[in-house]
Amino acid sequence: MAKNNRLLTLISMLLLALIAPGTVFGAKSLGQQLSEESTINQIQQRGVLRVGMDTFLPWAMKDKNGEYIGFEIDVARKIAEDIDVTVEFVPTKWAGIIPALLTGKFDVIIGGMGITPQRALKVNFSQPYEYSGMAIVAHKEKAAGFASLEQFNDESVEIACKLGTTAVAAAKKYFPKAKLRLFDDEAQTYQELRNGNVHAVVGSAPRPAFEAIKYPETLFLPIEGTFTKEPIGFALRKGDADTLEFFNAWITGAWASGWLEEKHHYWFGTKEWEGMIE
Repeated sequence: MAKNNRLLTLISMLLLALIAPGTVFGAKSLGQQLSEESTINQIQQRGVLRVGMDTFLPWAMKDKNGEYIGFEIDVARKIAEDIDVTVEFVPTKWAGIIPALLTGKFDVIIGGMGITPQRALKVNFSQPYEYSGMAIVAHKEKAAGFASLEQFNDESVEIACKLGTTAVAAAKKYFPKAKLRLFDDEAQTYQELRNGNVHAVVGSAPRPAFEAIKYPETLFLPIEGTFTKEPIGFALRKGDADTLEFFNAWITGAWASGWLEEKHHYWFGTKEWEGMIE
């Protein structure tokens, strides 16, 4: 009986040693395995940061040479520079960008994505690195005399939004009676407005204001500023604490150094870049 007890004790000790933290008999600890499987570790090993994004002026857009420019583009390039890797942009339709992240098409979404409870059920968000809000720009003839949000909440009103964006949720909340027309491309929404086919466009600031300034004969701002406020974060696959901690640390440092504030002012507070796009 004593021999059996000693044998059971020895077996138990061996089993505990195998699953205990640290390297035992050449095996890697659970912490080491998780670290090596993390997205940030894979990015470093690959030497490439793959970024999912879509075009939203001035977050991300193409210049006259077909190269991506914008606030988000600068952010992604700075992150890649800071960890000594290259960046690869993976343009993806906004309505399908979260499914594309979850299937591994890219490492992170850096695309002006608003942090919402519904999205957080599917992805993990970093801490906010920026704040945005919805604004509305209207057609001077079709929306003549409109000077409040309430006037757009009517069955006769048509409002254009980009599919899959928080602009859709904002439009449904503030204008439940209006007819929504949804488009895959943001540029299409503003083209429909300029053509007089809809009364207004709801979109992320500052583009509605930019459109009103660019086309003063056709468009106007029925209200000044934004009517919502949204925290913007990086979106990551769930279950990867190392990568989430890295991006949160990067954001903290970028705010503390003034880099994020400087870039935001350039892209949102000036129009010095306007001549770079078509």
